[in-house]
Amino acid sequence: MNMQTAPVLDPPAPKSLTETGLSLVLMRDILLKTMFRRNLEEVTLLAKVMCLPVPVTQELVDLARTQKLVEATGTLHANSGGEMGYQLSDAGKARALDALSQSEYYGAMPVPMEIYAKQVKRQSIRNIQITRDQLTGAMGHLVLPPELLGNLGPAVGSGRSILMYGPPGNGKSSISNGIRDALGDTIFVPRAIYYSGQVISVYDPIVHTLAEKEDDDRHALRVTSNRWDRRYVLCQRPTVITGGELSLDMLDLVYNPTSRTYQAPLQLKSTGGVFIVDDLGRQAEPPQALINRWIVPLEEGKDILALQSGEKFEVPFDTLVIFSTNFHPNEIFDKAALRRIFFKIKIDGPSQSDFLKIFSMVAKKKKMPLNEAALVHLLKVKYPTIDNIYANYQPIFLIDQMISICEFEGIPYQMSPELIDRAWANMFVKEETIVH
Repeated sequence: MNMQTAPVLDPPAPKSLTETGLSLVLMRDILLKTMFRRNLEEVTLLAKVMCLPVPVTQELVDLARTQKLVEATGTLHANSGGEMGYQLSDAGKARALDALSQSEYYGAMPVPMEIYAKQVKRQSIRNIQITRDQLTGAMGHLVLPPELLGNLGPAVGSGRSILMYGPPGNGKSSISNGIRDALGDTIFVPRAIYYSGQVISVYDPIVHTLAEKEDDDRHALRVTSNRWDRRYVLCQRPTVITGGELSLDMLDLVYNPTSRTYQAPLQLKSTGGVFIVDDLGRQAEPPQALINRWIVPLEEGKDILALQSGEKFEVPFDTLVIFSTNFHPNEIFDKAALRRIFFKIKIDGPSQSDFLKIFSMVAKKKKMPLNEAALVHLLKVKYPTIDNIYANYQPIFLIDQMISICEFEGIPYQMSPELIDRAWANMFVKEETIVH
């Protein structure tokens, strides 16, 4: 089911300082800050922390030595294969402190924005080809009408934008998660990117799931460190899920005034993956304002971000955006906004036969025996009171309620018309006026 990343997508490891695409002064300062903050003396350890091949790191240390900022300690570390140790000179410490006062960033070398943009193209979400089998496999736990998968497949394969709408409780969130699971391949996420003198951290362990374990073994480091550019992390295609808490300022760069560094906004972290806006219409900002913020990125494949200085710049926008709402689209968007959302898919409640399928599937899973009298009572007595409108969440809700009652009463799991009535009473609140 999983589609593995083709080797051609690997960002090649830089073979020299020039190939990193960064200025020598920037790299030298990051080296000095890393040595100062981490108290590291050996080139192999510095290479690991700065995510550069060992020969390139040695080249950088040698450059700092010619500038009298780093000096050899004259110590050969026995536990590291007789490696030479290095330390900051007094001038090096002074330069490190000066550089830290401008930006606290140290460690992994960033990837220049233009090099990152090329990597985004090579692993674009729009290059993904998804089959009906893959989508069905990822949605196997859901009972969905066949035509729904037929609409979802091309939408996901386009890597554009999808609006799912329909009554609550019918699995829009579950379908969004199923789409994420169906993608199943890996991409390279930069630890940080560099633009106009500023470092922007991108890799975030909360958003990004590592596709392979980072290796701490010193010998393994030497063997594997040249397979690809270690300034990137191999991750599963990312997914960001936001709901009612989403606000427009969450889509801006986050500046930390103490460390003088930037954190990438949510949509930049989700590049190459899926951004799910759940419960659209429940946010503080009106849906139209949120959609307006996405119009340029969705149409042009690029986003505009701003630095503290007010300088605006472009970043790649390569994300499958899924909007999910319980409102009818015409209630919350104007026609221009709707036109810009590529696919609009209605997720309706199940038919009676699909509802029964889901009900019996959930009952089997939860070891609740089915009872004909209880089912007849549910379909013929209870559902007519709500105009026979079925929802996907209801079977789980009703069966869990009956299980709780059985456990409280100390009786074996069972369903009956009386237990259906008790479970139903918790699913809907009776309309009445509360006297205060």
